[in-house]
Amino acid sequence: MQRGIIRVIVLGLIRSGDRIFVSECEDPVKKDTFYRALGGGIEFGEHSIDALQREFQEEIKAELTNIKYLACLENFFVYNGKGGHELIQLYQCDFVDSKFYELDSLDFADGDGEHTAFWIPIDRFRSGELRLVPEQFIDYCEG
Repeated sequence: MQRGIIRVIVLGLIRSGDRIFVSECEDPVKKDTFYRALGGGIEFGEHSIDALQREFQEEIKAELTNIKYLACLENFFVYNGKGGHELIQLYQCDFVDSKFYELDSLDFADGDGEHTAFWIPIDRFRSGELRLVPEQFIDYCEG
């Protein structure tokens, strides 16, 4: 049996009305576009809330406020032809700077390369038009 690594990450759910702030990603093997909330890995010895704030600062230079813990999600997936397993500490939060709520899109870089984040209506994910990952994330998007 192959032994893998369970990656522990943190994601921030940010809503504005009926929209959520998510990053567009593509699986290079499947050529499949999907969306996920911004966040990233939790470092050894780092509290998840601190990792959330650090990731948003590193990726998009954003400060967060009204941070509220929602849940721990377990995610099994295949990306780039390889199986993955994540434990996700999920937080609801808001941007301190209102300018982020006025953006149509925002380009940023992280360890995986260049990405673009968008405000996307939740209904586009509920209808199946767009794919939000992990799937159970949509359960927390209710206002």
